Amino acid sequence: MGWAKLNTDGSAIGSTGRAGGGGVIRDHNGQWLKGFARPIGDSNSCMAELWALRDGLLLAKEMGLRDRITPSQNISGARTLVSNNGSFELGFFSLVNSNNHYLGIWYKKISVRTVVWVANRLNPINDSSGLLMINRTGSLVVMSQNKSVVWSTGLGAQKQANNPVLQLLDSGNLVLRDGNSETSLWESFDHPSNTLLPGMKLGWDLRKGINWNLTEWTSPDDPSPGDLTYWIERHSYPDPVIKKGTNKFYRTGPWNGLWFSGSRGLNPAYDEYFVSNEYEVYYTYTLKNKSEISRIVLNEMNTFLERHIWNEASQIWLRYPLLPRDHCDNYGFCGPNANCIIGYSGFAICQCLLGFKPKSPERWSLMERSQGCVLIKPLSCQKDGFNTYFKLKLPDTTYSWVNKSMSLNECWAKCLNNCSCMAYSNSDIRESGSGCVMWFGDLMDIRQFPVGGQNLYVRISASEIVAREHGRWMNKAWRGVVAVAVVAVMVGVVLYIYRSRTNIKDKIEAFVCKQSWFYRFKGENIDEITSQHEMQLSSFVGGLAWAIDDQALERAFSP
Repeated sequence: MGWAKLNTDGSAIGSTGRAGGGGVIRDHNGQWLKGFARPIGDSNSCMAELWALRDGLLLAKEMGLRDRITPSQNISGARTLVSNNGSFELGFFSLVNSNNHYLGIWYKKISVRTVVWVANRLNPINDSSGLLMINRTGSLVVMSQNKSVVWSTGLGAQKQANNPVLQLLDSGNLVLRDGNSETSLWESFDHPSNTLLPGMKLGWDLRKGINWNLTEWTSPDDPSPGDLTYWIERHSYPDPVIKKGTNKFYRTGPWNGLWFSGSRGLNPAYDEYFVSNEYEVYYTYTLKNKSEISRIVLNEMNTFLERHIWNEASQIWLRYPLLPRDHCDNYGFCGPNANCIIGYSGFAICQCLLGFKPKSPERWSLMERSQGCVLIKPLSCQKDGFNTYFKLKLPDTTYSWVNKSMSLNECWAKCLNNCSCMAYSNSDIRESGSGCVMWFGDLMDIRQFPVGGQNLYVRISASEIVAREHGRWMNKAWRGVVAVAVVAVMVGVVLYIYRSRTNIKDKIEAFVCKQSWFYRFKGENIDEITSQHEMQLSSFVGGLAWAIDDQALERAFSP
């Protein structure tokens, strides 16, 4: 906003009576910014006009000083900018156990100062003399006590801005605009620190050459960039990764139209979006619960990507690790051409894909799996087939190819006819699936999920197809044999029970007659006694039948 115009009015009923006043504030384009109106009480029209003017000037002053500055203003000392809704604040700050000062943005409404963006991360000011201003060329600069520039937006080589204005938005984005054209000259959202706020982008602006990425702080007392970065690799099939230095530490898997294939499904807390076109490639999210204070942080303390939620009742941040979740999330844990599975015990299990064997059986047996697996037999190109895997995190997309308009059958044919193609899948799983992705070379960083994930079709040799079908036939045959055996055992048990039930009564009566103990059962019901022993018999079914003999009966009925 270059300038604003205030219009006010006031009136009263009669010379002295009920009075009121109000007004509006518009920008230089005539767009409505703020409005106000209120009753004044009993007064005259002149006083009503003055009260309305006073209220309008106070509102204009509040708007002008709280969320924006012009070249005639600056930020220094304890003075700050506050977003219009009061959510965020910009100013100079220092950290615990440090005398350095930084220009940054933090949450305004919570009790724990939580910084979400830092300007001069690499060049702190060693005293409290920092000054933020817009210079003559329209660049935003931070200067120290000796007037040396410690940080700048670097717009000096561009065309000089007309009536530039710096504004802190309700989203937490600090924006430098041309006051006449409203064109954005620079935004803090284009230069993230370690925090991804709702509405921020992670990815690339291909027109401006901007890389939106997160970098961890070196320590809680030092916001300078650490070794951990979170960004999107620009392949034909873009893939977000976390790196330690130059080495990949974690990979989310590519976007499949609904979620990243390395996730377990839709996130209940976010609405997530992924855009990939000739101008931009980025991921962003918004909160389903708009009243919630939440952010995504690349945490320097534990190398986790975390979701932080502010708990108002306890006045603390609740931290939920997002990535990595287990050993299978570590990049390439099982090496190439292997699938990482988390077992019931929570340990990672590595399995070579069908048609592959451990590259180093000795190391594999010693749980050193990083070398992964290699083909058992060479492929024969068009005579090959594909084995289907379900609920997978798709492989690293560094060596991949994508066509968004192809069907899965067309993808199968294209991959089969390309002898270098090792696997294929849909690029979009929405509805019945669409698009084609093909992988070339080793298939790296695959893992299995109990839910979520995606289907992957991996190339196998013709001989492996024959072996697989033979194995399936043998499994069916063995299942048939086992089924017959189980049925035979069950029939035997039933016949044994039936025979026991028909003979037990005769045995009891014979035993009683033999011992001349009729007087013990005089007036008793032999059927009832028999039933009691049938109950005992049934409790031992399953391999432990009650032994019915004269000695057992004698022990059972002895006084």
